[in-house]
This record gives sequence, structure tokens and C-alpha cells, in this order.
Amino acid sequence: MTQYMLSVPGSVDDEMPSDEVIQKMYADVDAFNQKVREAGKWVFAGGLEPIETATTVDATGDKPTFTDGPFSEAKEFLGGFWILECADLDEALQWAKEGSAACGGAVEVRPFQAEPSA
Repeated sequence: MTQYMLSVPGSVDDEMPSDEVIQKMYADVDAFNQKVREAGKWVFAGGLEPIETATTVDATGDKPTFTDGPFSEAKEFLGGFWILECADLDEALQWAKEGSAACGGAVEVRPFQAEPSA
């Protein structure tokens, strides 16, 4: 089994949906999350606070720096994600299709790297 991250990208240019649409999306995502748990595929999931709440830490120099805001000034951001345990990419894509319908947006699927052999 491989773990896959199903991520939900967003854009600062996305229009904010109405409260009614948001409440339906929350209910649909909750139902999807329950289905994933019941199938035994759930590892972890979460929605992220807005990009403005990010803090970037850079400890590559002599002294670490802490900067309010995201690493880059891109228009795209990660809005949330699921980590699922799937047999293969085809299974992960099936879950992503349902997740996309639930959250009302695109979902990117990426496998985690395999653990190095000891």
C-alpha cells in the first residue's frame, strides 16, 4: 500500500462562494471523510487557514529568519488535503474524483516517496 496526498489547490482570484454553498461543501466533505474512514483508507486530512496566516522560516543561512506570509507571492495556494492509504494510483484517483466533487474544486494526487530500504 502507498500513501497518497490528495491536495485541494486554490487561487487568490477564486470568487468566494455564498454561505449556502460553503455549508453544502462542508457537509459534502464531512460525508466524504466518513466514507474514507469507513473504507479504512484514512490517514489524515485537514483544511488550511488562509495564505495570509503563513509564516516562512528560512534556516539556511547563519541566522534563521522568520517572515510573515507565504514563501512566494504566487496566486495559487494549498487550501486543504487528505492523506490516504491506497493500493495503487487508480484507487487514489477514484477517491480524488469523489473528493473533488465533495469540495467543489480540483484535486491533485501525488504519491509519497517510498521509505528507503535499511
